[in-house]
Amino acid sequence: MKKVDRYFYPAVFTYEPDQEIAVVFPDLGCATSGENDDDALLSARELLGAVLCGMEEDNEPIPAPTPLNEIKLEANECAVLVDVYMPSVRMAQVSKAVNRTVTLPAWLNAMALENNINFSQVLQEALKQQLHV
Repeated sequence: MKKVDRYFYPAVFTYEPDQEIAVVFPDLGCATSGENDDDALLSARELLGAVLCGMEEDNEPIPAPTPLNEIKLEANECAVLVDVYMPSVRMAQVSKAVNRTVTLPAWLNAMALENNINFSQVLQEALKQQLHV
C-alpha cells in the first residue's frame, strides 16, 4: 500500500475563558490543547502526525476526513484544517544512525580531539538547534 505524503484533517478549536484552547479531531477521536492559537495548532499538527503514523504502522484503516464545511460547531468553537507532512513524521520515528563526512580545519580538529569532544553529539545538537527541534 502506497503511503500518503500529506494528510489534511479538520480539528475543532474550543475557546473557554481562562483555559487552554482545546483541540479535537472528530474523525480520529483524539484531542490536545494549546496556550494560544499558535501553540494549539502546533500541538494539533504533532498529534495528527503521531496518530496517523501509528495507524499506518498498525495497518489500521485511515478514515476519510470530514469536509470542513460539514463540521458542526458551537458558538465558542471554530473548525481548522490541520495538515501534516508524513515523510518528516516517519523519519523522526527512525533512529537508525547514518554516516556523514564533514570537513573542518586541522587546528579545530586537533583542539576538539585534545578536549575529548564527541563530534557526532556536537553535530547533532547543532543541527537540532538550527532546525528548532
